[in-house]
Amino acid sequence: MENSYWRVFILSGAWMLGIGVQAQNGDVQYVNEVMTQEDAASENWEETYERLSELEQQPLDINMATREQLEELPFLSDQQIEELQECLYRYGPMKSAGELMMIRSLGYEQRRLLSHFICFGEEKEKGFPKISEMARYGKHELIGMVRVPFYTRKGDGEKYLGPPYRHWLRYQFTHGESLKIGLVGAQDAGEPFFAHQNQWGYDYYSFYLQLRHLGRLESLCLGNYRVSMGMGLVMNSEFSMGKVAVLQNMGRTTQTLRAHSSRSNNSLLGGAATISLNRGTKLSVFASYRPMDATLNKDSTIATILSTSYHRTETEMAKKNNMYALKTGGMLGFRRHGFHAGVNMLYVRLDKELRPNASILYRQHYPQGRAFMNTSLDYGYVNHRWALNGETALDKDGHLATLNSVSLRVSDVLSITALQRFYSYRYASLDAQSYSDGGKVQNESGIYLGLSWQPSTRWRVSAYIDYAYFPWAKYQVSQSSSSWDHLLQATYQHRAWTFAARYRLRIKESDGADGTSLQRQPVHRLRLSADYSGDSGFGCRTQLDGGYGAYGDKEWGAMVCESLAYTHRWLRLNAGLGYFHTDGYDSRVYLYEHGPLYAYSMTAFYGEGIRYWLMVRAGIGQHLSLTAKVGVTDYFDRTSIGSGYQQVDASSLTDLDLQIRWKF
Repeated sequence: MENSYWRVFILSGAWMLGIGVQAQNGDVQYVNEVMTQEDAASENWEETYERLSELEQQPLDINMATREQLEELPFLSDQQIEELQECLYRYGPMKSAGELMMIRSLGYEQRRLLSHFICFGEEKEKGFPKISEMARYGKHELIGMVRVPFYTRKGDGEKYLGPPYRHWLRYQFTHGESLKIGLVGAQDAGEPFFAHQNQWGYDYYSFYLQLRHLGRLESLCLGNYRVSMGMGLVMNSEFSMGKVAVLQNMGRTTQTLRAHSSRSNNSLLGGAATISLNRGTKLSVFASYRPMDATLNKDSTIATILSTSYHRTETEMAKKNNMYALKTGGMLGFRRHGFHAGVNMLYVRLDKELRPNASILYRQHYPQGRAFMNTSLDYGYVNHRWALNGETALDKDGHLATLNSVSLRVSDVLSITALQRFYSYRYASLDAQSYSDGGKVQNESGIYLGLSWQPSTRWRVSAYIDYAYFPWAKYQVSQSSSSWDHLLQATYQHRAWTFAARYRLRIKESDGADGTSLQRQPVHRLRLSADYSGDSGFGCRTQLDGGYGAYGDKEWGAMVCESLAYTHRWLRLNAGLGYFHTDGYDSRVYLYEHGPLYAYSMTAFYGEGIRYWLMVRAGIGQHLSLTAKVGVTDYFDRTSIGSGYQQVDASSLTDLDLQIRWKF
């Protein structure tokens, strides 16, 4: 065991001396800085990645962007958005990224990150263009991708209803910010294609249409769309408020409607509109009626609403679209002179009664019934020095959830954020998604303190401490419990080099072996990284991760990884190699890999093995690009991988991703 860990550190030292590239895109940069710090591979981060990828391909015109559009960038705070819009109002349109230096609240890293998602067009009078203008200057995009596995799962050819290939296709037509229309079809590996219940081909389809700047009608969405209101205590289908992200956006509120162009099956289906009533006052309304997956009880009531969207076997297919949900609501918001306030409402009615198994202690207060109502008031004030944001919500039975944050810019180099939340264990909401340690807007109260300090243009230090208390039982916890989460990160930049160090300590409680007492479970995680990003198209990223589960059998784990890239005109190459060795799952390590457009890849590794990949992207003329990526995982400590129908009777996994993109 000791020899294996010495091998990790020796490889790390050797690779630190190498030179290669990671000429980072904006989405990659945000993933490395924020998303990987959560040490989790979640669907929420996949949504964020896809949206950032889309924004990078179709950047916002900073001189025309509305506040709602700027709020689509999850790393901007209320203060930064306010200061940015005030600067544009006072001094007119910006001509280059250098003018972002006038925004004092934007540090160097954020200016560099923001530059990937915006452009500097000429300011024009807002209005909806003519059809002839849209037809002439609109942009078409057709993109498709397939993943080919070079291995056989246990379910392939036996229990799975379809072929082992994962593939998707998207067509989209856009005209600036005024029009977006498109169609997405997606298929997971093992799902039937033009067979069984998928007679129309793909297992999942999303049609969407969004119009903007139609006079007082600021936005109109038809088909599949997303809604975010307040701080997410009633409804949030946008970006997740991760603990590190809070340090950047400082817990701001949102009021957005957006067309759903990704492949996840968690959007609304129907229509939504935002109307400008007068200066500073807006009204948004929406209505949705769509099928959803669910596990049913014997009496045809709903036991569990599912979000996995897998339909590979007869059992999974039987759960497809066997319930319907009507969701309707609205937001009335006012914003002027730094003050903002809003009233939010959501009504949900299911065609079947939701009746989870309440005999299990931690499920006793899960949402139950057929009709649900949530209302909230969000409020706040922002100026160049400090910002206050909050939302207080009630369900139909009067149970409370409240979230409040305050951020203070002590100086141009130091910012402090505090966030308090109280979610009653009886609060019931099917669509709430906000800041939490336990993953739900229910059964949690706590306090979060964060600090961001940039003593110079080269140094940046970030830290937070978060305490959460859970008054009711949770999964694997039969009584009240608590958790602590601490993070400290330092970044140093010198010319083309960026060095970072991060330490995280997370302490949770779970039932002890005797079933009556609680056991503390401390987990330590460490990351060291070095990035080189030069102007010549070469660079590299070297990363060392370590994990230590300081309870039970006291597991250790480590991974060292080197990723390289080269970009020259029409050609782009990415490659990576990583070695991991952990004692078990609790000391697992996470790795993010750059992949084809809109393809998010973050994987947990445990045991011993290596991971390596190569990606080639070639542009053919101005309109066509082809991408191919092959990735291999070799395990040294096992002869089979996975379990159940996903089990592969081999020690190695190889996947090939192929993507084609045509712009015309």
